[in-house]
Amino acid sequence: MFIDEAKIYIKAGNGGNGCVSFRREKYIPSGGPDGGDGGKGGDIIFVTDVNARTLVDFKYKTKYIGNSGENGGTYNCSGKAGDDIIIRVPVGTIIRDAITMQPIFDLSKPEQQFIAVKGGKGGAGNQHFATSRRQTPNFAKSGEDGEEKEIILELKLLAEVGLIGFPNVGKSTLLSIVSSARPKIADYHFTTLTPNLGVVTVDNDNEFVIADIPGLIEGAHEGIGLGHEFLKHIERTKLLIHVVDVSGSEGRDPVEDFEKINEELEKYNEKLSKRPQIVAANKCDISSKENIDRFVKEIKKRGYEVFQISGATSLNVKKLMKRTYEIIKELPDTVLFEQNETFVEYVAKEDELFTIRKEGRVFHIEGKWAKKLVNSTNVTDHESMQYFQRTLRKNGVIKALEDMGVQEEDIVSIYKIEFEYIR
Repeated sequence: MFIDEAKIYIKAGNGGNGCVSFRREKYIPSGGPDGGDGGKGGDIIFVTDVNARTLVDFKYKTKYIGNSGENGGTYNCSGKAGDDIIIRVPVGTIIRDAITMQPIFDLSKPEQQFIAVKGGKGGAGNQHFATSRRQTPNFAKSGEDGEEKEIILELKLLAEVGLIGFPNVGKSTLLSIVSSARPKIADYHFTTLTPNLGVVTVDNDNEFVIADIPGLIEGAHEGIGLGHEFLKHIERTKLLIHVVDVSGSEGRDPVEDFEKINEELEKYNEKLSKRPQIVAANKCDISSKENIDRFVKEIKKRGYEVFQISGATSLNVKKLMKRTYEIIKELPDTVLFEQNETFVEYVAKEDELFTIRKEGRVFHIEGKWAKKLVNSTNVTDHESMQYFQRTLRKNGVIKALEDMGVQEEDIVSIYKIEFEYIR
């Protein structure tokens, strides 16, 4: 089954909590703090696999949850980090943000890796909070939550050359002749239901990858027919071979066919319409010389190189492939978009946000940052509560409450901690 798009949810592992512990030694108050740090949560990492050809696995599994780090232990022992989760995808997979649809990373090389979401940091044990004035800290930090994201995986085939044209113009036949690919071929529209890849060997040392894209028709960019589903697979190509049935065996004008396909490319993606093209005037073995001459003259007027071929008899096919190789070796690789390395930094900034919701005389404070602060606070320890209050003021929570009109004895609720507001 050929699946080229999937929507999945990924969440990295949470960091382990820091430990509150005191060693038992003579002359050290309360034994001295020796609580270890929590372990880091596992990352979610995408790795390209040259043996993968489709995203079908993601049709059945749509959630990937990372492994959390272990909590810190006594005697300054740190918790074990959570194992990373490796997700293998085909070469040519693009990762997009499911909300904005903006591209995040293009996995276009074999064995390429990308950390899509990072595991949460482990919380600090109480050993880190000891000072000359605070010798027995009775609190530690909780581990941070792992990053999470809903993403779109989109497969765009890696081919240097793409075969385009109307259905039944001979693209599949041409592919079967020039490579070892064996696409299903029959005399009806939309024979090709999935893109087919083939490797063309020009000589002993030189070869290139060619893709047969299912036939386009007029209106494909709007979702008519099958071609619109696979236009994405020619976005990586350096060169397009535009196959046209010059015999007019389908009752269409070959020149009009050529123009309509190029219009569809431009409407789908303007960059595609500017991609270099060479034109294969196919089925010359069953076409009249008058039809061939007229077509060649019109296409050359538009500045395109034309090859008169026949897939059925292999006429000029080797000549076409040799010229194709000469062109693509001079062309630069196609860059779909600049890599975005700031994805995880954006998520981190989001974590600093908090919201305040007022219900009567109760002010509810919510947000990832606020939740982590609460989980790190020991409400029975005076020093821990002082740290809690200083952090609220430092991060602008108290000012935000005052801006919202908080009054003496109003209730402030932050998850499991509630207190009366006092100026």
